[in-house]
Amino acid sequence: MNFPWLTTLMVVPLVGSIVVALLPKGRDLLAKQVALVVSLATLVITVLMATQFQGDSAEPFQFVESHPWIPAFGISYSVGVDGIALVLVALAATLVPVVVLAGWHDVDESSRGSVKGYFALILVLETLMIGVFSALDVFLFYVFFEVMLIPVYFMIGRFGGIQRSYAAVKFLLYSLVGGLFMLASLIGLYVVSAQMTGTGTFDFVSLAGLDIDPDVQKLLFLGFFFAFAVKAPLWPFHTWLPDAAAESKPGTSVLLIGVLDKVGTFGMIRYCLPIFPAASDFYAPVVIGMALVGIFYGAFVALSQNDMKRLFAYSSMSHFGFITLGIFVFTSQGQTGSVVYMVAHGLSTAALFLTAGFLMDRYRGSSLISDYEGVNKAAPVLAGFFLVAALSSLALPGLVSFVGEFLVLLGSFERYVWVGALATVGIVITAAYVLRLYQRSMTGPLKPELEGMGDLRGREVTALVPIALLTIVLGVFPAPLLNVINPAVDRVMTSVGATDPAPTVQSAGLSTEGADQ
Repeated sequence: MNFPWLTTLMVVPLVGSIVVALLPKGRDLLAKQVALVVSLATLVITVLMATQFQGDSAEPFQFVESHPWIPAFGISYSVGVDGIALVLVALAATLVPVVVLAGWHDVDESSRGSVKGYFALILVLETLMIGVFSALDVFLFYVFFEVMLIPVYFMIGRFGGIQRSYAAVKFLLYSLVGGLFMLASLIGLYVVSAQMTGTGTFDFVSLAGLDIDPDVQKLLFLGFFFAFAVKAPLWPFHTWLPDAAAESKPGTSVLLIGVLDKVGTFGMIRYCLPIFPAASDFYAPVVIGMALVGIFYGAFVALSQNDMKRLFAYSSMSHFGFITLGIFVFTSQGQTGSVVYMVAHGLSTAALFLTAGFLMDRYRGSSLISDYEGVNKAAPVLAGFFLVAALSSLALPGLVSFVGEFLVLLGSFERYVWVGALATVGIVITAAYVLRLYQRSMTGPLKPELEGMGDLRGREVTALVPIALLTIVLGVFPAPLLNVINPAVDRVMTSVGATDPAPTVQSAGLSTEGADQ
């Protein structure tokens, strides 16, 4: 029997969360230490599992485990990963210990909830994030998809800012409505599978192999897509995000935007395309239009923000437009770029929110850009990490975000030249708001109110270094990432029946006729 890697990855943080929650009252330091050790152990197990992953395997999924759960309805505990899921599981496992370390003092003074409660919720969320990316039973995926809402709701509602209750309820309602639409389509999918095979199933591989009537696909696709568009968030289903980001602790925002929102775009490429290929092709022009609007709308609104957290939220909406665009242009470059972009966005978002959080800790907890100026004179190390995060957000060449964005644009140009051209213009706006943010907050004369501001301490530097290193190393040498992702993308393209467009540019002086001869 093969080692149950994925189950182990889910059990370790879950058990850790129970241990943290059961610690005696007042043992706050021990709660943090246990949470950090458990999250690091989960990361080590993830790395060990990744070393066993075979990029050239003929099997679509690896580390597969399957056990009957509710046999009467064809529901099973079935998990496994391909290259796409693996890198997202690794992203979650990487960011959780970073968040624990960076948020060491985030809730020390909180009177609304216990320290051990906050860190226990982080570990529970890690279990659910790993589960949602590795589920191979669609019903199991739905369970993880919905249960994830619970820890996030409490992390916002109990530990957030002044408007925490409003933000938490808004997040929950949007997500629940999206989940209800997916549940309706899930039931419909089960009925269709029963009619076609005689036995209803929720097994992803079986469902992806069904030749469902195109008209039925168009209806079922909408339920899944709506839920994923809300989660992503894709315009116009994004309005919950700025409030949630503004009222959350920096660590909560990192996990919410850096990892959880990827469930939406992951769901599109994992479930919408292979199970509903005809519907995906039918709705692709509409989705591409929504993605383009999201790119520009998010960037323009970010340009006018004075609140750093809201700026990061709207910029993320713009980035998710690029990710969605890459998925629905149906080219291998575009889809590979989308997956790389998911990883890159998770890293850049973590760096932005955490450095902003460290900055806020040093001046009354304010997230207003206008409250800061000349920070690089008082805290050069903080300003340096902030610059790396900002440059990653605008996809500077040499950083991993550039690899993802370049591939998305290349895939878009390959299929639709005008779409690629429009999306490229969005990069200019991204550069404008990112550089404006850095210029207004970090450069210039130091504000008198900021005199005596301390620079980053050892714990804070330790939390940011892994993110900066991964951003640079994967940007300079993306081959390990691409080698894992490409085979999975090729299988998605095959399942949809899509092929990359043939090159149309010919060598100078070589006619088509001559080429044929």
